[in-house]
Amino acid sequence: MTVKFGLLGATEARIDGLLVEDLGHPRQRHVLAALLVDANCPVPTKQLIDRVWADRPPQRALGTLYSCISRLRRALAPASRDVCIARQAGGYLLTVDASAVDLHHFRRLVAQAGAAPRDEQAVDLLERALGLWRGEAFAAADTPWFNALRAVAHQERLAAELDLADVRLRRGEHARLLPELSARAQQHPLDERVAGQLMTALYRSGRAAEALNLYQAVRRRLAEELGTDPGPALQQLHQQVLTAAPALAAPATRSTPSPIPVPRQLPAPPALFTGRTRELGLLDSLLGPSAGQAQSVVIFAIGGVGGIGKTWLALHWAHENLECFPDGQLYVNLRGFTPLGEPVQPQTAVRGFLDALGADPATVPADPDAQAALYRSLTAGKRLLIVLDNARDTAQVAPLLPGSPTCTVVVTSRSRLAGLAVAHGARPLTLDTLTDTEARHLLAQYLGTGRVAAEPDDVTAVLEHCAGLPLAISILAARAIMSPDARLAELAAELHEEQTRLDALYTGDLTADLRTVFASSYRALDPDAARTFRLLGLAPGPDISLPATACLISLPVPQARALLRGLEAAHLIQESGAGRYRMHDLVRLYAAERAREEPAESSGEALLRLLDFYLHSAHAATGRLDPHRDRIHLTAARHGVTPQDPADHGAALAWFMAEHSVLLSAVDLAVSTRYDTHAWQLAWALETFFDYRGHWHDWAAVQHTALDAARRLGDRSRQAGSHRSLGSVYTQMGLLDDGHAHFSRALELYGRLGDRVSQAHTHRGLGWVCDRKGLSREALDHNEQALAHYRQTGHRTGQARSLNNAGWMHIMLSDYRRALDYCAQAVALNQEIGDRHGEAGAWDSLGYAHHHLVEYADAVRCYQQALNLDREFGDRYGETEILGHLGDTHAAAGDLDAARVVWSRALDVADEIGHPSIDELRAKLGALPRADLPTERGGRKPGPQLL
Repeated sequence: MTVKFGLLGATEARIDGLLVEDLGHPRQRHVLAALLVDANCPVPTKQLIDRVWADRPPQRALGTLYSCISRLRRALAPASRDVCIARQAGGYLLTVDASAVDLHHFRRLVAQAGAAPRDEQAVDLLERALGLWRGEAFAAADTPWFNALRAVAHQERLAAELDLADVRLRRGEHARLLPELSARAQQHPLDERVAGQLMTALYRSGRAAEALNLYQAVRRRLAEELGTDPGPALQQLHQQVLTAAPALAAPATRSTPSPIPVPRQLPAPPALFTGRTRELGLLDSLLGPSAGQAQSVVIFAIGGVGGIGKTWLALHWAHENLECFPDGQLYVNLRGFTPLGEPVQPQTAVRGFLDALGADPATVPADPDAQAALYRSLTAGKRLLIVLDNARDTAQVAPLLPGSPTCTVVVTSRSRLAGLAVAHGARPLTLDTLTDTEARHLLAQYLGTGRVAAEPDDVTAVLEHCAGLPLAISILAARAIMSPDARLAELAAELHEEQTRLDALYTGDLTADLRTVFASSYRALDPDAARTFRLLGLAPGPDISLPATACLISLPVPQARALLRGLEAAHLIQESGAGRYRMHDLVRLYAAERAREEPAESSGEALLRLLDFYLHSAHAATGRLDPHRDRIHLTAARHGVTPQDPADHGAALAWFMAEHSVLLSAVDLAVSTRYDTHAWQLAWALETFFDYRGHWHDWAAVQHTALDAARRLGDRSRQAGSHRSLGSVYTQMGLLDDGHAHFSRALELYGRLGDRVSQAHTHRGLGWVCDRKGLSREALDHNEQALAHYRQTGHRTGQARSLNNAGWMHIMLSDYRRALDYCAQAVALNQEIGDRHGEAGAWDSLGYAHHHLVEYADAVRCYQQALNLDREFGDRYGETEILGHLGDTHAAAGDLDAARVVWSRALDVADEIGHPSIDELRAKLGALPRADLPTERGGRKPGPQLL
């Protein structure tokens, strides 16, 4: 397990990706830092408190320290084999491998450099030591002890830098050192050792006069500020410069070979960059202790759709870590997905790298394999960064990989490069879109915070249509910059229409055009993958399942899976969950454009197959949710459609939950493509799911769509069905007048049609509305009429539900014994026909009757039976009702603690689904300290029994 603790910069610890910043309060980080400084040595408790808090300890310093130590132990638990904090007499001991703490590692490397027998070894050790520094030591820790330690650490760093400069001067590197030494002399104008190194470098570079001037400037500054003269060493150096002493001459070059060039091929870093914290952290892991011990080349493959910011990330990270690659950086744009020209041949890229590495053209072999071997030889043992940008595939990348584990390779590609991971151990890093905050920050970097703040709503609209794609944001920002007087509202208006959105994301330059970016990926697809891509652009909803895709493209599931994997490898789709796939919004628009270029009948047939799939699958699933609900007749699914049939109630509920948003979009698609029968039937199939899960607004919206479709079809039976469904949902929502109006209209239409079973269903609905209005007599009458219709038609499920509802009405009319009779019949009949959901409602009613007969133990038993059954179905509305009744009984029986628990659970569910009893439940809970018996409910609904 890799563990790295950073003190020479922002205090951090990385334990398999865990940052100390995740530990919580800064004091925890400071406690960890204070222990790390004396790693493997006990630190007395008082000394530890003084280090962290000094003269400002908290009131309960020991308690605070114990809390910090406890939290640190939990946070460091993943690395427990390598790191532990032990309590010792009077203090704490942090046990850790000293090489994992960069401060100790730095000091050990500096000591080794001082004892190194050769200058080359000393340079390597000192460069590695200084490479551990990442900024100010013990950042953000502000106590006298930390401040003093910080000053000491920075003095050690300066000493190491000066030691390195001495060694490099001995090696004759005075010319390369001049910029560094000049900058250091400005930072430390009174440091005589720094001045002496710069004088030596200037003299050896043929600039003796400047060396003498520097001496005089240092002498005057020492006299003015310190009242002293230069020391003997600097005075002796001054005399050597004056006399051109041979001892001061540069080391003899003798047969010194030409210096090996250090390639610096990286393009400039992106001017504006934001976010990607997680991804940068993963790339930083390349530089951890394990990277130098790797047995193979470290390769990171950054993937993602075109315009997602792969190159930006690679270049930003590379420039942030230049000091980690002292032997240089190689870069090539492989043009794997470019609108102009062909991809770069691997041998061409290798030849360019050979030139950058200083290979003698006369000795470069002609054979491409031999050139690749020479390239690997020249990179062996070097700490190089190699950036292979915009790669087409693994075959293009493989010849460009070095053979030395000291090198690091970063590849960017719109392809997944699975072969690179399998054959070469590449670590994949797939970029996703920017978060809303990151996208807003990027736009503000372009336009300025003032302009963004001035039009917040329009900025939100613009960013929403960009869907987190950095290139899209940059293109729109460029348009806004080129038209500084134009309002962002104009851009937002252009983006609003899907048909023309991609037009708005074009600046007139092929390098800044989303269509061009997407087209280069599209052209790389084979014909079957391209067809699948186009049709996916037309599919409704935010994502699509594998079985649905197979029906859309009319291919068996295994072939569909292979095509989806290919599109995923090209980063044109993403697997959003097990067996589900989604497209970026802008990629979807491009795919739909390509689909519209194909013959209309091709896409039309595909969409009709998809609608058939969703309709027949939803019909089967709703039958699993409520097997006693009256079914509708469907025509056979088209050729090539294999609907899903969930195995049981749980699988059906899971299917609906996964497809919820897609099915809503499928209804809209059916309407827009004029398949009104599909629209109405899909709406019917969704009712039970909406009822169980409390999706009232979706239910109402879909049924209004279904009602319009039924009117266009001229089908009065379907119109009546939509009115009855709207009556149910509006009653659920507490809109009782609307519910009554729709039920009444449904009853009128069913009467004209002579449909007695549906009339009975509607009477039950009207009974429910009357009950909710407090009109118990009218409610009972409607349920008695429903019961009569059901008995005449032999509809046993309806009989059971009407018996239960009539029993409930007798409760509302205070005829509790008669209610027990009706509800007991309902329980028995539901058990006979196997309607467990209807049985749950009947048990609830029985419990309510027993409650009013002050038979509280019987009431609790009935409610528990109802809950056990109801939860099998995931009926959140029914669960809320039963829990409310159970809480009432506990309160009436004097068990206020049990009532509080049950009502709290009921309120949680009610809040989630928007149940009408939210305020009532809150009032009951609020009244518990003052009242023994909460107000009784005025009515209930028998859940999905109305459907």
